[in-house]
Parts: sequence; structure tokens; C-alpha cells
Amino acid sequence: MQKKIAVLGTGANGSCVAADLTNAGLDVVLIDQWPAHVEAMRANGLHVTLRQGEIHAKVRAYHLCELASMHQVFDVVFLVTKAYDTRWHAELIKPYLKPDGFLVGLQNGMMANVIADVVGPSRTLGCVPELSSHCFVPGQVKRNTAPDRTWFALGSFHPSTDGREEDVAAVLRHAGKVEITPHILAAKYMKLVVNSMTLGTIAMTGGELTDRQPEGMQDLMMRLGSESLKVGEALDHPVVPIFGLTSAEIEGSNNLLMRLIDKLNHDIGPGRGANTTLQDHMKGRLSEVDLINGLVVEEGRKRGIPTPANEALVEVTRRIHAGDLKPDPANLAIALELLNTKLQAASP
Repeated sequence: MQKKIAVLGTGANGSCVAADLTNAGLDVVLIDQWPAHVEAMRANGLHVTLRQGEIHAKVRAYHLCELASMHQVFDVVFLVTKAYDTRWHAELIKPYLKPDGFLVGLQNGMMANVIADVVGPSRTLGCVPELSSHCFVPGQVKRNTAPDRTWFALGSFHPSTDGREEDVAAVLRHAGKVEITPHILAAKYMKLVVNSMTLGTIAMTGGELTDRQPEGMQDLMMRLGSESLKVGEALDHPVVPIFGLTSAEIEGSNNLLMRLIDKLNHDIGPGRGANTTLQDHMKGRLSEVDLINGLVVEEGRKRGIPTPANEALVEVTRRIHAGDLKPDPANLAIALELLNTKLQAASP
């Protein structure tokens, strides 16, 4: 019997995954809270534009409010929402998840345990997505990461799901490469390290991640990443390869953090446009920086690990969300000044 699949949260990345699964002939429904997006997909299908061409999918899209009248349960639900929306979405979909089904978060941040807390660890697998896209027009998505460069890590973090990863991997392979890892929480933290360096920093300047960055940006990124790695070590998350890199490639690198950024640059390619945090700024939405850099700050404080760079970035991002600042290259100087102030205050 064919698996029943739902993609809960069909913004940019959710739409990309849903289109691939639909066009692969799988039984997929899309559930989203943006009314205009749902209506556009119903009327005209889902259009995904890539540098390599275009993808069109005739999808089955539902408004979030229609979930209550759905008379079906799902084998696999991919949750593709903002990290801060994880818990309530997990509670919402819980009655529609089969007893032996899986809720898999294709998200930033360390949200796997939040999902497990709601639906149970036996119905949760951890996932790390490497997929870049954006959506500003209902029903139309720009995908930056080509399918052959899209990568997912998938894994169990509870004994009850050991050996069942392939059930989900077989589905997800229609959207990109899938690597099953025994260290999924460590892999998720490694993705958080990369995000801590890139998302908020690029977004606050209104730019994009390129080989040429403004003076001081690379140093800030390296400090952000170094702080995040130290906190990860204290959390017992080992350094593991992500983005399809091998252990030899990261162990043989004289600068792990730059190696990760270079791989991300390669896979996304040029002309990617606004990253997810900059999209949030442009749309006036709350970003995930509090659950990325803010998590590093919070866990660092609990363990006595200084994280001044992450603190500075969180502060600038909060000012942008409050409307006191706008994304602008000048924000880099503000972040660096905040960092220097914090370093001076901490020095004996």
C-alpha cells in the first residue's frame, strides 16, 4: 500500500519538497497557513523555478483550518515550518499521524526533541536539510539548490526507531540525496553552527553569502562559529561531517568552519537572493536567530562559556525586528562595536 504523506508548512522549502514528491507519483497533501498560497496552488499548481529550468506540480493543497475535517491519517509528515512554530504544529498534526508513523522536521535549529516530546520518540526521526529557496509570490518558488545538490541527513536518536530510517529515506530521496547517520543530533548541531555564522550576519547587512565579504565580516563569522563549536562540545555534540562531506574532508581541513561555508557556497551556487533570515526581515516576520545564535548564548551562559559574538548578533537582529534598524551594510559596524564592548567588559 502506498504511503500517505503530508508536507505541513509549504513555504519555500516545503513547496520544493512537496513538488518533488508529488511529481514522483507519491500520495502527498500540502497543508499551509498562508491562504493566498493555498488558493494559488489550487488554481494553477505549484511552480518552482531553478537555474536548470522549471518544475510544475499539480498539488493537493489544503488550508490549515481544513485539517480538522480531514478523514485520514499519515504515514509520514514532513514539518517544514519556522523552528519557533514547531510545538504547536506538532500538536496540531498529532491526531493525524499513524501510531507507527513519523513526524520529521526539515527545519533549522535543535527541534527534534521538541517534536519527540509531542508525538513521542518512537514517531520521530531527526533530519538536517541542505536546501535553499525563497517564496514571495503565492504559488511560485525560486529554488537555489538544484536537486542533485540538495542533501538531507536522516537518523534515529531513540532505540525505538533504530532500523526504520529507510522508510523515510526512500521517500525523501525524491527531493535530494539522503544520508542516514547514527549521529543525527550532532549533525543538526553542526548545521546550527553553520547557520550561526551565516544566516543572521548576511541578513543584517541585506546581502548574500559570497566569496567576497565586507571587511570584518569573515572574522565575525569565524568567531560566531568558534563560540558555537565550544558550546556544542560542552553539550557533548561531536564534530561530524554534513552537507555530504566525508570525515576525511573535515578532518583534513585546516579551517573546518571555512570548509563548511565553502561547501554551502558550492551547493547553493550564485544568485541565490535573500537567505531565510533576510526573507523574514523583508516580510516583517520574527526570524529564527533566537533559536540559533540565541541558543548558543543561552547554553553558553548555563556552562560559563562566553559567547559575545553571538550575543551581539542576537541584539542587532532583535533591533531589526523591532524596527529600530533595517537590513543594511552599516549594521556590521554596529555588531562589531557591540562585540568589542562585550570583550572589553569581560577583560580583567
